[in-house]
Amino acid sequence: MSNHGSSGAEDSTALVSNRTMDIVVAALFIALASIYMFDSWRIGFGWVDGQGPAAGFFPFWIAIVMGAASIVNLVRAFARLEPDGDDTFVTRTQFGRVLLVLVPTAGYVLLIQFAGIYVASAIFIIGFMLASKEPPLRSLAVGLGVPVALFFMFEKWFLVPLPKGPLEAIFGL
Repeated sequence: MSNHGSSGAEDSTALVSNRTMDIVVAALFIALASIYMFDSWRIGFGWVDGQGPAAGFFPFWIAIVMGAASIVNLVRAFARLEPDGDDTFVTRTQFGRVLLVLVPTAGYVLLIQFAGIYVASAIFIIGFMLASKEPPLRSLAVGLGVPVALFFMFEKWFLVPLPKGPLEAIFGL
């Protein structure tokens, strides 16, 4: 009897089924394909004499294939009346675990806009390590060491500037 590392997720309430997610994703891809087809039509998707394919030629045909595949998936999802065994896509417990990573990551992306990538990375790493019950000294060492190493690697060795914030400006970096 193995729980595959889910630690009680089987007992959690199902939030959404596989069938529902198949329908939602197929509908979103059909909408996306429609936008690509419309925009490719707007900029031209035909063949230009003496030049070859117009700018929208390849995106248009890729969108056609993507839309057709999504329509097939949508029809298959609607045709599936009986769920195949456990039809749970995600449970409340599993979704909570996803949010535990998603919310801080979204905050990290927002923080980059104001504090720069190095300061935001230090805060992000330190926060995750402390939340994971790592010792504070180790969290600070890794959280400060990784952005410093990345700074030297990108800014000094590869000469690739990354977004900086006001703290780097104070130090003239």
